[in-house]
Amino acid sequence: MIRADVVKMYKDVHTWVGILSGLALFIAFYAGAITMFEGPLKQWASPPSDLPAPVPFERSAELVEKTIAAHPEAAGGYTLHIETDAANPARMSWLVWPEGRSRGAPNETWFSALDANGELVVAQDGSTPVAQFIDVLHQQVGLPLDHELAMLIMGAVSLLYFVALVSGVIVFLPGVAKDLFALRIGRNLKRMWLDVHNVLGVFSLPFHIIMALTALVFAFHDQIYDLQNEITYDGQIAQMFEAGEPVHHVDIDPARDFLELPDLLARLDAQVPQFSIQQIQYMVRPGNEAEVMARGIDDRYGHRGPDFGMAAINPYTGDIMSRTYLPGQQPASSAVLTSFFALHFGNFGGVPVRWGYFFLGLAGAFLFYSGNLLWIESRRKKARKSSPDPVQPLKTKVLGALTVGISLGCIAGISLTLSAAKFLPGRVQDLELWHSLIYYGVFIAAIGWAFLRGTARSAVELQWAAAVATLSIPLVSVLSVLVPGLGWTHPGQSWLVEITAVAGAGLLFFTAHRTRRRIRQAPEDSIWWAGPARSSAVTESAHHVAAE
Repeated sequence: MIRADVVKMYKDVHTWVGILSGLALFIAFYAGAITMFEGPLKQWASPPSDLPAPVPFERSAELVEKTIAAHPEAAGGYTLHIETDAANPARMSWLVWPEGRSRGAPNETWFSALDANGELVVAQDGSTPVAQFIDVLHQQVGLPLDHELAMLIMGAVSLLYFVALVSGVIVFLPGVAKDLFALRIGRNLKRMWLDVHNVLGVFSLPFHIIMALTALVFAFHDQIYDLQNEITYDGQIAQMFEAGEPVHHVDIDPARDFLELPDLLARLDAQVPQFSIQQIQYMVRPGNEAEVMARGIDDRYGHRGPDFGMAAINPYTGDIMSRTYLPGQQPASSAVLTSFFALHFGNFGGVPVRWGYFFLGLAGAFLFYSGNLLWIESRRKKARKSSPDPVQPLKTKVLGALTVGISLGCIAGISLTLSAAKFLPGRVQDLELWHSLIYYGVFIAAIGWAFLRGTARSAVELQWAAAVATLSIPLVSVLSVLVPGLGWTHPGQSWLVEITAVAGAGLLFFTAHRTRRRIRQAPEDSIWWAGPARSSAVTESAHHVAAE
């Protein structure tokens, strides 16, 4: 039996650590849930291409030859897309780094195709980077800072997150048998919220532990390797990894041609029949060496990339040269590292696991939102002991406004910047900048509104605003059909994004209505204070309803 004073100490730790990290984690979890379907988002946000239809596999060599002849920069590295869609509308693509910029700077993607007469047609990728922008929000817990600095802050938040998880388990253990399945629905809404918070926290605990630990590894990945390099490997860790890595490149032989794409795919299928190949990447390394990577998926196993695994192949023979990142065929050391990626990204088990991670991400965001509001509500009971008519202290007003403004501002900002993806291409130059301006403009405005109007009023108003913003996603698609030139639609590809947005908007409309009702019944000293004083009779009645 855990002593009461120990439980109280860990309850305080859980509360304060959760409050400190909760607002950043709301953004990480909400944006992370959306990135579980980054592929459909990319397709939804990609304008239709004017390029001719992708050439058949048998004409890929002709396409590569004509592209490199017209665009020599493509010879250094290009990709052949096995699967084409709105986001990858052609068989071949390559990257161009604008003049004067380094290879770490933003690049341009170009696609090439052949018309009916066999003439080369090229076009720059016109899709918006909105899906990548949301992914960066997730990685950097919403901070518009340099990536390396933001990742360090994210690591600190993840550490606090893990501490909150451990302390929460210790707090909950004494009453686990009695309260685990308790969900007391009734007039005492604070108790019901607490029950929901506890139940969600316990049943999603393995997911949250995975997220906390894997995020720590991602945040401090470089520091961990640097420490290992100095302490364990005497500064030779890079050489050790290189020596242990199978050869994954070949010397270019001018007298031989690479295998034709159909033959290469056939040989790969014979070696790894369950590995569904999405693209083949060709790179020319210094020293006249070629490195060719096959990217694809195998839903039976986890993947090293967010949604893909890789295999290094010999372009002359089709033999697999390195299986370090090949799902299900990795050496033990690589498989351990890949497990961190797979568990964090949920890139195993196919669509069911992705939906599971999506809902767990949304549930996690709710935990952080509800946790902060529950703490503020708990202040009411303590304040009432010292004053019969307690007043909301400044710290609870600030935390309430921040909780409502940041959480609902994040939802509205992501929704509106997604909607903008339908009409920004072709109308503005810097798409990434505009997506950032829209999101952070809405986000900051929501926080300002929450401070201006107070937690109660702004909670209702911002939920309505977030609902309308989320509903704008399918509405933009409808308007794209009705108003020529406004945007575009991709029949059969966008329903997942649009139906999910409709469901999300409906839920926000419902919660706005319920919050409005809650404000009318809440005590004056509640987080849902309504501003103007009400009659003492109403206040006394509300106190009675909310009493423990």
